[in-house]
Amino acid sequence: MPHHFSTSYVEDSIGLFRYYKRLAERAIEQCPDEGLFATLDPESNSIAIIVKHMSGNMRSRWRDFLTSDGEKPDRHRDTEFEAAPQTRAELLALWEQGWQYVFTALEPLTDADLGKTITIRTEPHSVMQAINRQVAHYSHHVGQILFAAKHFTAAKTGTWESLSVPRGKSQQFTADVAAGKKSQR
Repeated sequence: MPHHFSTSYVEDSIGLFRYYKRLAERAIEQCPDEGLFATLDPESNSIAIIVKHMSGNMRSRWRDFLTSDGEKPDRHRDTEFEAAPQTRAELLALWEQGWQYVFTALEPLTDADLGKTITIRTEPHSVMQAINRQVAHYSHHVGQILFAAKHFTAAKTGTWESLSVPRGKSQQFTADVAAGKKSQR
């Protein structure tokens, strides 16, 4: 993600959410279809299940963000870990649906809203705390998506296009940044 200087917490948070969304999408793009629905072991979740869980969480947390509890009564979290989407198209539709809730809630906010109080499972949070909570949660799951996608992609194709600084390329990357070259990452 090219660095964008900002002193707005809301603007920076939206940028982070967009970064993690795109990072996962780039991993999913590389992953073969069967890898999206496979697990590493019986205790692991597939990429499809992680996406389903994230989308359910996003719907619950961000729908009516400032006016209702972030744990909606119609959310059934346990079912988010059952019956994964069956196709790449279904998975991506669910993914986009979830992120739409995030950006619809965040984009109208200003930094003046950060001190407002919202609840999650009846516990009070400032808007800033709620945003931080979700950045941490989603980045955690995006890391899981990347790990699984890299594993299943490399196992199937023998290749993986790095989504950050490729191994052995740190000096070149730093030199490119210093020279003002835009990173493709």
